[in-house]
Amino acid sequence: MIRIQSSIVIRTVLLVCALGGVLSAQGSEYQLDPAQTSVKFTLGDVLHTVRGSFKLKQGALQVEPSGKVSGQIVVDATSGDSGNGMRDRKMHKEVLESAKYAEIVFRPDRIDGAVSSAGKSSVTVHGVFSIHGTDHEITVPAELTQDGDHWNANIHFTIPYEKWGIKNPSTLFLRVNDTVEIDLAAGGSVVKHTAKSAQ
Repeated sequence: MIRIQSSIVIRTVLLVCALGGVLSAQGSEYQLDPAQTSVKFTLGDVLHTVRGSFKLKQGALQVEPSGKVSGQIVVDATSGDSGNGMRDRKMHKEVLESAKYAEIVFRPDRIDGAVSSAGKSSVTVHGVFSIHGTDHEITVPAELTQDGDHWNANIHFTIPYEKWGIKNPSTLFLRVNDTVEIDLAAGGSVVKHTAKSAQ
């Protein structure tokens, strides 16, 4: 009788461990909806502040419980618009060279901080930011909100574009900052998934 009970206990423990391995392998895919996502930039100068925007091309991030992230956010560099045709032509031709470097890409690889399945979370996101043909390692703060199968996030960070080798558009009579502020407001759907194999 004791042997039977011990066998049952052992099988139960093994089953719980197996289920724990499967559950721990569960992660989420955060899909970005271009209609719910905006990318805005702010560039200050002596006389006034230039504001503009870019359009999201696509984006999806796979987030594991460990904090590991894969996927990417792709922005259309050719969509940059500040509301001034002459200024935008210079931006695309001389600064971004968007005909040659048509995409701006962020590839996160790690999230530090707990992501709540419901409500708000404050985390930092580490990854590689690719612009003007060059990769740059960055870490940015993010405010996430998740409600059921929908999520949104707000991320603000500064790009030292001149330091990164991108031309400063300043002229003799107009001086602009050597950094640009980026505000990403992302939104979309959340898809839960389980890894194909779990240990």
